[in-house]
Amino acid sequence: MELKGIHHVSALTAKAPENFRFYTETLGLRLIKKTVNQDDISVYHLFYGDEKGNPGTELTFFEIPMAGRNHEGVNSISEIALRVKDDSALAYWKSRFEELGVDHEEITERFNRKVLSFKDFEGQRLSLVSDEHNQGVKAGTPWDKSPVPKEYAILGLGPIKLTVAYAESTKKILTNLMGYRKIGEYSSAIKGQPDILVFETGEGGTGTEVHLEERQDLPPERLGRGGVHHVAFRVENKEEMMKWIERVQEAKIPNSGFVDRFYFRSLYFREANGILFELATDGPGFDTDEELEHLGESLALPPFLESRRAEIEAKLKPLNTKRL
Repeated sequence: MELKGIHHVSALTAKAPENFRFYTETLGLRLIKKTVNQDDISVYHLFYGDEKGNPGTELTFFEIPMAGRNHEGVNSISEIALRVKDDSALAYWKSRFEELGVDHEEITERFNRKVLSFKDFEGQRLSLVSDEHNQGVKAGTPWDKSPVPKEYAILGLGPIKLTVAYAESTKKILTNLMGYRKIGEYSSAIKGQPDILVFETGEGGTGTEVHLEERQDLPPERLGRGGVHHVAFRVENKEEMMKWIERVQEAKIPNSGFVDRFYFRSLYFREANGILFELATDGPGFDTDEELEHLGESLALPPFLESRRAEIEAKLKPLNTKRL
């Protein structure tokens, strides 16, 4: 019973067409699934990833058309990192962002790795992290039809940063319940703030890490477009998931119980500062209901929603994701 790393991160957008363009054309990710939010079937749920949406490469978005902007604060997932092969890839991306007018910072160093922070068109807080000296869980495989050259491609999810009011209570959930281990810390970029703590699980490395920042000078985050809804952690299979459900229940933490998302199986609960955590199985995967060559081109619905397809499609604005 050891979590394998980060499975996926789910964020909010107010504009699915612009979101699709940015993450596929600007960042070069593959749209691997166009479906709906299973808890609110009136809105899109878009999944981006590597060539087939391998676990650990999935960045997903719920489209909430009327969502207000995100107001940054504590008790939030405050940054999503994306892995690239090496330091030279960061130089490529800095040049690309300058050419395309993407809001970005300078290349810096964080926990002995080169990092390039940037934002999408809605202010989503992102960074690219170099795997030049990284060891641990393997990266994904770039899609060969990406507009970004393979040697510079985004390879999956890197460290996820949590910003909380009280780090100790979140640390206990990560270590005592989830089996994460603290491996170090680094200085905050904000003067006078505590060091940011670094935790890893499984094989370790950028694909497993959680970075924990304590800030008592900020209000709670008000989630909106450009904010992050939840982070999911990798569980090997359904059998192991059932053991995790027992562990969470024994800890008397309110939780969702077993949830079948069709593409993976899930468990949801909130950690001590209120951030939504999900545990998700590595399979069955995103090519269970579509051919690998055509992932994301049509609206995919899990079997338990297929009978409502006409109703669902009538409420969604058309979103053309077919590739030429």
